[in-house]
Amino acid sequence: MNYPPLWYALWFIISFCGIATWYLRNFTQRIQLTKLTALVGVVSMTSMVLWTFIEF
Repeated sequence: MNYPPLWYALWFIISFCGIATWYLRNFTQRIQLTKLTALVGVVSMTSMVLWTFIEF
């Protein structure tokens, strides 16, 4: 099954946000940026799950 390119872009965003959140939490003091990257990751993952269950 072939997924649209935007679906794979969401995978990239989810992966990037996971790594960025881990890095920011463990190696910096930037609390607000950590919360922002975590929120973007959660929203991306939620949209991917919903899109996958609705479309595919």
